[in-house]
Formats: sequence, C-alpha cells, structure tokens
Amino acid sequence: MSAVLVCCVALLTVASLMLVVRISWGPTMLDRVVALDVLVAVVICGLAVEAAVNRHTTTLPVLVVLSLLGFVGSVSVARFTQGSDDVEEERA
Repeated sequence: MSAVLVCCVALLTVASLMLVVRISWGPTMLDRVVALDVLVAVVICGLAVEAAVNRHTTTLPVLVVLSLLGFVGSVSVARFTQGSDDVEEERA
C-alpha cells in the first residue's frame, strides 16, 4: 500500500470515530444531525478512495445515491429548524 492510501484511510477513520462520538454525545439534536450528515460525506469519501484504489466505476451509482441522500437530508433538516425558529419568535 502506498503512503497516500494509508494517510487517507487513517484520516477517514479518525474523522468517522470523532463523528460517532459527536453523534452519541451531541448536546442538541441539531448537532447530532449535522454530524450524521458529515458521516455520510466521510462514507462517500471512503467509497471514492476504494474505487480509486481498485480502479473501477461500479460504486459510482452508490456514490450518487449517497450524495443525493445527504443533500436531501440537509435540506430537510434546514427546513425543519427554520420552521421551529419562526414558532419561537412568535411566542416571544
């Protein structure tokens, strides 16, 4: 294995472990959702590294689906939190 591959795998592993800690210990639900969205991005990066190492494109549809899932999830959370802020402002 090359040094670049080892570095990529190590960084992705550290990032995913830190995100799992953030998901489990997050103080608010929004922190947990953001960490979960970033974890999806780390999984996408891991699959992209695997595809580059093995020189195949069979994981490309999976990458596209995960990217769309992450985007739709982020937009849904943004819309949900935007609506809860409006309700809090009306109460004040």
